[in-house]
Amino acid sequence: MTTAVMAVPLLATPVAALAGSLEQRSVSFVHTHTGEQLTTTYFRAGQYDTSSIARVNYLLRDFRCGEVATMDVGLLDILYDLKVLADRDSTFEVISGFRSPATNARLRSKSGGVAEKSLHMEGKAIDIRLTGFSTKKLQQLAMSLQRGGVGFYSSSNFVHVDTGRVRYW
Repeated sequence: MTTAVMAVPLLATPVAALAGSLEQRSVSFVHTHTGEQLTTTYFRAGQYDTSSIARVNYLLRDFRCGEVATMDVGLLDILYDLKVLADRDSTFEVISGFRSPATNARLRSKSGGVAEKSLHMEGKAIDIRLTGFSTKKLQQLAMSLQRGGVGFYSSSNFVHVDTGRVRYW
């Protein structure tokens, strides 16, 4: 079944149930700072695939210091749902995944746009683009999920998505 065929019935379902309704979920990434790429099926046959999740964790590590953290699988489900809603089998361009507390503090000292208690430090946030898709539309789709924080950074052309409480900026 193609993505286009699947998208119509899925949009009739509650948005929060998208990822929960599928037997297999895959995502693709390219890290904008390291150039690393990954396409992986992180969920299959009703279970999260630990080896795929480990590869995602490594790709989304703090590239500044090399520290790897466990990313929230709920974040991957949000990304998968965004891909389905966008009706694209595109790659997520990663600007920032996990950030160590030291990296976050350093970035915060240089920019007022970095939260002191950023969910990036907990593996619960990611800053992304979806290749070939408007970041403004991506922000709107993320907000429609009602499953965490969504920030839109138009000047840097990316969307922040996290698994914290629902909020927008």
